[in-house]
Amino acid sequence: MVDITFIIVNWNTRDILMECLASIYKTVTDIDREVYVVDNNSTDGSQAAVKKSFPEVKLIENEINTGFAYANNQALRIMNGRFAVLLNSDAVLKEGAIDKLLAFMTSTHIAGIAGVQLLNDDGSRQNSIDNFPSIETEIFNKSILRLLFPGKYPSKNSSYQRPTEVDSVIGACMIARKEAIEEVGVLDEDYFVFLEETDWCFRMYKKGWKIFHVPDAEVFHLSGHSKKRTPWRSQIEFYISLYKFFKKNRSPASYITLRVLKPCKIFINLILNVLGNMVTLFQKEGLRNRLIKYYKLYVWHMLMCPGSMGIQKNYAKQKDS
Repeated sequence: MVDITFIIVNWNTRDILMECLASIYKTVTDIDREVYVVDNNSTDGSQAAVKKSFPEVKLIENEINTGFAYANNQALRIMNGRFAVLLNSDAVLKEGAIDKLLAFMTSTHIAGIAGVQLLNDDGSRQNSIDNFPSIETEIFNKSILRLLFPGKYPSKNSSYQRPTEVDSVIGACMIARKEAIEEVGVLDEDYFVFLEETDWCFRMYKKGWKIFHVPDAEVFHLSGHSKKRTPWRSQIEFYISLYKFFKKNRSPASYITLRVLKPCKIFINLILNVLGNMVTLFQKEGLRNRLIKYYKLYVWHMLMCPGSMGIQKNYAKQKDS
């Protein structure tokens, strides 16, 4: 059995995937490890690039885009590691990051999952932890909640000097214990993308495992390279996952409340962005993009939330065929 199984899901991110893989082989030198790349039918030459530059990588080539959870599970079910590191293709490891994660998990047996401190290109911190979704976090402004209740709603501005127990971690780079995976199960494949790691953390929490943020393990993160190509579809897909999380993990009353109040909040934001664009004569690109986002989200809700408008598209049909 090796120490760590790295699992990277890729979809048309060849160049940054090469950087990600290079960072593994550069920074993880004294740890027994295996590396899986699960490719979701990329058309940019990713598969050939992996085979040429990293022939030791175990490459799984899917014929369709199976989604993030399903693809990770393909490797999780056959992993040989004591721990699995789920790593986004748009992540680049800093020296010592994995060593610190492994040392923490080895010494902290109650930890089912641990996450890193994610960084922007300039070294500034990204949000790396989050609360489990609740009515409060989804209806009220998260920035205000974090300002008023920093202990309950931590943010990237919170300074941690040592590993800290949290609700959930951002899945761009996270380590999971094999024993915990065997008890809780792999990722829920009902999530195509978004919140699958949050759901995993929630299930770990309910089984008594602890989730930790390890602040001195640092990883650069380019923030959703694949999803940026279809921003409004990605927003819709997030809402699809959010509603699934509530229906699965929250009370029926909470789920119904969310489904009623969320469209109202989106409509208010749509009106505010219309006014903002009118004041600025539609000259601000950021305001225009937000207007498009809220318009698409509002229309999607008015159409009764069809799954075909998300990034998943015809995935379910393809998978069953």
